[in-house]
Amino acid sequence: MILKNTCVRTGAYVLMDSLVQNGVQHIFGYPGGAILPIYDELYYWEEANLIQHILVRHEQGAIHAADAYARATNKPGICFATSGPGATNLVTGIANAKMDSIPLLVITGQVGRTFIGTDAFQETDIFGITLPIVKHSYTIRDTNLLPEIFVEALFLTQNGRPGPVLIDIPKDVGLEPIISYPYFKLEELLKKENYRTEHLIKSSVLKMFGFQVQTSGQPLFYVGGGIIRSNAFKTLNQLAKIFQIPITTTLMGKSSVNEKDYLSVGMLGMHGTAYANFAVSQCDLLIAVGARFDDRVTGKLNEFAANAQVFHFDIDNAELNKNCYPNYAIVGDLRKIFLQLFKKIRLISDLLLNQTITWLDRIERWKEVYPIVSYSYNSVSKDLSPQETIALVGKQIPNAFFTTDVGQHQMWSAQILNCQPKKWITSAGLGTMGFGLPAAIGAKIAHPNQEVVCISGDSSFQMNIQELGTIAQYQLKITIVILNNGWQGMVRQWQESFYGNRFSNSYMKNGMPEFSEVAKAYGLLGLKINKFGELIQVLENREKQEQSLILDVNVLEKENCYPMVSPGKTNDQMIGLSNIGELKDLNILVPEKFIQPKNESLGKPILESFTISAEKDITIEKEPQIIMMI
Repeated sequence: MILKNTCVRTGAYVLMDSLVQNGVQHIFGYPGGAILPIYDELYYWEEANLIQHILVRHEQGAIHAADAYARATNKPGICFATSGPGATNLVTGIANAKMDSIPLLVITGQVGRTFIGTDAFQETDIFGITLPIVKHSYTIRDTNLLPEIFVEALFLTQNGRPGPVLIDIPKDVGLEPIISYPYFKLEELLKKENYRTEHLIKSSVLKMFGFQVQTSGQPLFYVGGGIIRSNAFKTLNQLAKIFQIPITTTLMGKSSVNEKDYLSVGMLGMHGTAYANFAVSQCDLLIAVGARFDDRVTGKLNEFAANAQVFHFDIDNAELNKNCYPNYAIVGDLRKIFLQLFKKIRLISDLLLNQTITWLDRIERWKEVYPIVSYSYNSVSKDLSPQETIALVGKQIPNAFFTTDVGQHQMWSAQILNCQPKKWITSAGLGTMGFGLPAAIGAKIAHPNQEVVCISGDSSFQMNIQELGTIAQYQLKITIVILNNGWQGMVRQWQESFYGNRFSNSYMKNGMPEFSEVAKAYGLLGLKINKFGELIQVLENREKQEQSLILDVNVLEKENCYPMVSPGKTNDQMIGLSNIGELKDLNILVPEKFIQPKNESLGKPILESFTISAEKDITIEKEPQIIMMI
């Protein structure tokens, strides 16, 4: 494809052609000196409406937006930045994508090839800096190899466990003429034998897994982000329905299951639901799918699921036996494994399907006694609680994409919101403050006709507040809810709980701007919310607005996020856990379905059965059976 009135094609032309030929529609980036040849070429391709570049206000905004774009579409996010400070501004976002297994293709400019290694202006070894946090990286030395390298990089971002791939392009490579070059497309690469991957599992292994599922009285699915990346959430839910197995999710696995379904026990771990943490402590079969047993999930590792046989399914062999020694470790693509399992199930005439009834009844009782309840108030003049704010947003905008920043509001959102698949976008592994706002931009660019809500805190929001300019430029309609308690909320909670109330540098009100006025300065609609009635009215009328809505919601200052598993404790040792009777005693309005008759068996005695013996450690002396795909 020739866009300029010239027969000379350059490295920059080859790059843009490769992007378009492989279906890339959007790029997030910020120009600078070393990448100007590529941006100059981009000018013609945008003029021809073949691709769109989203100009952000900071490179970190670009990579977080590309990250969210990938999560919302299951396509690789594409990001441009220049050399030196432009490239290093991407480092946090690259690490974020690596931790959460997000497919990103990061393209950076670099000084000319003859200047590499001379400490030239804006020269930084971004290849070396990012080696620990990428799947793979390239520095283009030969312009003729650019088409093949590009397609290979695109393949690597998605193949196996997804992740970020870096291509560093020297300035003179972008300018260098190429007489001719071969076209490479991703589908052609997949036809090559050394690029093909098969994910099949032996029939004997399926039979063994099926036997364990049918004979277990207290099984539990423990679901991570891999279930979403592999598009296996539908088959997972079907499998859970067949065998009546409850499902708990990690922060990354949220949205893979309808949390209003009776089989869902919500999120487990440090700020998980009480019933999820009780369930994982009492299960006799733990089926971990696309999860990595990280510390915020397991609590005290050697007592995590101590009574259970553990199956671990994952695409990445490096995750098996890393933090936990399962009884069976199975490597492969979750969707293909589950589909293969369904074929076997259809051939079984005498399936055992009723063995979990007692188990599900017990879990239902835990849900009734220890619900996640949003604090409600009789008078709209009372201060808002963050929980009821989030609950109202979720009720008013149930089908939205939800992005969050990091902290208390993130955990409350995870506890309260019921999101549809791929519509929960948060920084989980790295916990990056400032992620939420640019992530909302990426989700909105990916799905311009769907609602996008960013839930943030007053501290996180200031990390990338400049991206309001991006929203204004592209006239994106996003609802931004800032839970403003004047603190670094989670830091304050830890200082209160574990550091003797020594609130060192966590108070944020001194110097805090009026967010509603900042929004207006960008030409957006900003409102300060102090009462519940005001919030209801604004959310009900939001569709009448033609621009983004920034809500600065003043919430209770010192509200803590509970339940919480303290560091070093087991998952069933939660603090801040109130049962339904205690909630009523505090005059907190509780839905009628949670009001239970007086019964001693629903009080403290039930907790006595949650003591886990350290002798029943899932860490075993012999090596677990590792089942590789053939």
